[in-house]
Amino acid sequence: MATVSSQGWGRVNMQGAIIDTACAIAIESRDQTIDMEVVPLADIIRDGQGRSKPFSIELVNCTLERPDPTLPDWKQFQVTFDGDSEGELFGVRGDASGVALRITDENGNIATPGVPLLAQDIITGTMHLNYHLRLVANQHALKAGDYFSAIRFKLDYF
Repeated sequence: MATVSSQGWGRVNMQGAIIDTACAIAIESRDQTIDMEVVPLADIIRDGQGRSKPFSIELVNCTLERPDPTLPDWKQFQVTFDGDSEGELFGVRGDASGVALRITDENGNIATPGVPLLAQDIITGTMHLNYHLRLVANQHALKAGDYFSAIRFKLDYF
């Protein structure tokens, strides 16, 4: 009778954080990849822009009460997007040129790199912050090619 000897092994990696903010950012919202799809050069020449791509940031476990009762309750927050700047636009890198990215919120406010958007009230529970990303002409010579960009965001609560 043959005996089979096997050993099992595994590993669990984990990470977490303890935060003192009004809301936590949902895991799915922290790192997002948005496929801007293929845009014909003719569309940029004709329309000055490509199609809008929606994305959102989900805030969870939002509360107005601070753990320290000597501090005032949370009331509002601001979102700031940051990355390569081209005025009100976010720059892109790669072979393509003559284009940049524009972010707008659900009210049509344009996000300028490094400048906070208008303050919003905190709502307890879960919040969905909806935005649109659009490829736009930036007044430089257009050239077809691949492009990419990394845009960071942060939330400030007060």
